[in-house]
Amino acid sequence: MKSSQNVSVSKVGEIPEPAPQIQDDRPGPQTDRPVAIVRALQKSYAGKPVVDRVSFDIRKGEFCGLLGPNGAGKTTILRMLVGNSMPDSGSLEVLGYPVPREARRMRARVGIVPQSDNLDPDLSVIENLFVYGRYFGIAGNVLEMRVHELLTFASLTDWAGSRINQLSGGMMRRLSIARALINKPELLILDEPTTGLDPQARHTIWQQLRRMQREGMTLILTTHYMEEAERLCDRIILIDNGALLADRSPEQLISEEIEAHVLEVHGSGVSEWCGTVELPIGVRCEKVGETVFFYGENLHWIVDRLDGESRLRYSYRPANLEDVFLKLTGRDLRDA
Repeated sequence: MKSSQNVSVSKVGEIPEPAPQIQDDRPGPQTDRPVAIVRALQKSYAGKPVVDRVSFDIRKGEFCGLLGPNGAGKTTILRMLVGNSMPDSGSLEVLGYPVPREARRMRARVGIVPQSDNLDPDLSVIENLFVYGRYFGIAGNVLEMRVHELLTFASLTDWAGSRINQLSGGMMRRLSIARALINKPELLILDEPTTGLDPQARHTIWQQLRRMQREGMTLILTTHYMEEAERLCDRIILIDNGALLADRSPEQLISEEIEAHVLEVHGSGVSEWCGTVELPIGVRCEKVGETVFFYGENLHWIVDRLDGESRLRYSYRPANLEDVFLKLTGRDLRDA
């Protein structure tokens, strides 16, 4: 079989691929010990702190979302977490291993799905899995069985002999996830796994990730889709300007950080109409471009005022994680 030259290569700014499997006689972590322990983690570039004394634990079986705007520091945290970047100060432990000192051993038990697919285009679907499995030292019948299990898991059995350029975007993402599972990892890290995918492909991947969590896997997800984080994650770690802003469940964040309901109003003349609305105590108004947002416990009285305003369109809904995200991190565009 043709060998791959890019299986172990990590591009600058990407999460690295796991290291080859190493024989390790040391027992794994205790079941009650966190999978990841991060303490006062700090990292600066050109004298500017990009991670500023961040601390958190991730426990076994959690589906944890690491969220933040562009340039918030989350990718830097992940790179340090897998041993691809050296912290300036603080401490890291993953799966019982101190990082970065024993990152090589740790990565043998971690699966990583990078933001950009780095599948080998010269190999077929099944060859990509076989080559990656051998990289971990898996061979023989064990590898063959594992590859066919993963082809079924990713719904790619009928495409096993196809080249990568014959796959759709959703198929490539499913293959990247399947490849990251070749070593049966205890921790799976996913860096924006559904970016650019259509809704059907996104929902298929969501189902796969939920299934893995039900089976006891620990997952860390970065995403810019707040709906995705709200649906999948049972915990959100929110980072901005290198600092930890919040660390709670999506439900707690929504109930504690934002008003219960949101009314979005847009259309011709929305600014003039908004000026006629007198807001009582407890109702907040925010104008963004040509849209006005009202936040409050009960906004039906404003909805009633919109009846007959043919120029205006509106949406009245419960608050969600995206509302919390924008409230805590702001609406300014980030170019980082």
